[in-house]
Amino acid sequence: MARPRKPLLSRERIVTAALTLIDEDGLAALSTRRLAAELGVSGPSLYNHFAVKDEILDAVADTVVAQVDLSMFGGGEDWRTALLHWGRSYRAALAAHPNIVPFLAQGPGRRPAGLKMADAVFGAMVEAGWPPAHATRIGALMRYFVAGSALGSFARGFVGDATAYDPADYPHLQQAHRLAEHQQQVDEGAFETGLRALVDGLALQYEELTAGRPAGAGAGGPQTAG
Repeated sequence: MARPRKPLLSRERIVTAALTLIDEDGLAALSTRRLAAELGVSGPSLYNHFAVKDEILDAVADTVVAQVDLSMFGGGEDWRTALLHWGRSYRAALAAHPNIVPFLAQGPGRRPAGLKMADAVFGAMVEAGWPPAHATRIGALMRYFVAGSALGSFARGFVGDATAYDPADYPHLQQAHRLAEHQQQVDEGAFETGLRALVDGLALQYEELTAGRPAGAGAGGPQTAG
């Protein structure tokens, strides 16, 4: 029998199948046995490309993060505008694959796309005048905020049954049963409100930190995560 022109398996094919499986059935559904079955190969075949399952998860997580736009950093944009644009792109990437978010929330580890994002954010904040320790905190708090917002839906947490919220018990939730009908508007609006509040709050801190600093003075100190 002639050898197939393309190998049956590749890292890209494995990662794509794993992400689809996670998207459809959740993080707990991923196993090497089930993934191999989805790909129509034997389980050991996967180990020619990934040593352990966590390596597959790392690759899946990095594929999602690689979808985040980082072009606003280093492009001359004001740091506030850059954070707003990045936060929206970051959330869009995670919200498209919410089941991988708990794994992503553990941090970038050694994932190239995740490290590239962390480096871009940290570098841009330090270059804008933030002290390194504060730049590290900004990256962390943005990850907390974006990951949390992408993990689930606030609006869908309420049932559509109008009788579920007795005004005698919940006098301010008489319209809560309608939230699920407006899920996208509610959840995206909440994210945008929070993102703007977060950046506005950072702007106030920035003014305090830079008050009295000589014109043109940088952040000072080594550009490391303090």
